[in-house]
Amino acid sequence: MKYRKKPVVVEAMQLTEENLLEVKEWCNGELVPNTETRGYDLCISNLEGITQANYGDYIIKGTADEFYLRKAYIFEKIYEIVSQKPELNGNQKIVLEEEE
Repeated sequence: MKYRKKPVVVEAMQLTEENLLEVKEWCNGELVPNTETRGYDLCISNLEGITQANYGDYIIKGTADEFYLRKAYIFEKIYEIVSQKPELNGNQKIVLEEEE
């Protein structure tokens, strides 16, 4: 038999040096000092134990609010963007109009 994955919308963030702290807070991760790089590694506790995320990895929030990792090349084969939050700088704003 063959099976097709059910279409499910998930939240995900790609880990970068710039968003390390934001991703840590989002997934309740832990920063662990890395003596080789003199930086920090992001570790995430999940059903498989504790996993270490690398820059470029996607952290995915599953349907049961669990977090897990996918390498970018795998994530990009499986998922496509459904919606994206607009990124605004200090001079931009979104105006919502109320319908009457």
